[in-house]
Amino acid sequence: TLFGSDGRKDREPELLDPARDAAKIRAFFVHPEWARKGIGRALLERCEREAKAAGFRSSELMATLPGRRLYEACGYRAGEAIQYPLQDDLTIEFVPMRKELISV
Repeated sequence: TLFGSDGRKDREPELLDPARDAAKIRAFFVHPEWARKGIGRALLERCEREAKAAGFRSSELMATLPGRRLYEACGYRAGEAIQYPLQDDLTIEFVPMRKELISV
């Protein structure tokens, strides 16, 4: 899955194929006391290096609104925002984002 826990019933268990699929960068969070110190960017850059080393040509992620600015600054392009349903008629807005890792 692009986001959510590994235990979700709608999760696809197959491995991704770097020749056809984008690497999925899953969630990571930085404690608020350590925000804006380069930790999130360092984590993202490490994920991208590992994806490239595995042969992936692109990566994608599902951004929360606070993270969108970081991902855009790192070259990700936003798709159309989605409203994801939570409990008690609540929703959270996510933005799917994608980046080409290797020029095609």
